[in-house]
Amino acid sequence: MAVSVLALCLVGQAPAQASGDAQDGPVSIGVIGDGLQVREVRVLLDGWKPGVRARISEWRGGEWVREIRGWKHMASKETREYRYEIATWNIGKTFRHRSRICAEVSGHAERMPCVTIKTLTQCGGGRFHI
Repeated sequence: MAVSVLALCLVGQAPAQASGDAQDGPVSIGVIGDGLQVREVRVLLDGWKPGVRARISEWRGGEWVREIRGWKHMASKETREYRYEIATWNIGKTFRHRSRICAEVSGHAERMPCVTIKTLTQCGGGRFHI
């Protein structure tokens, strides 16, 4: 499952804030950024599973491109009786249009939610098309 991170590029204006998230079963990924630049990535796993690790990778055209950040131990958190594991990375990098940032969590190899980085350009009549 992929969700687009959108950057609306208008002539003479800066790109809008870009953010997006995706979920695949108990694993989810959230991306925060501006334009094609990603500031932060968060990976969550439903439930407490101490010792679990996560990493984020880039996929382009259905092929693995590179590991963005290596394996990192996730922290156990609880909010209003909701228990989860979380890992957060500060990225500060610009990605190419249509790159996909995907999350992997140890013990959940069959789950890999991805966020697709996309820019939209202004089309006729001042509208944007997805």
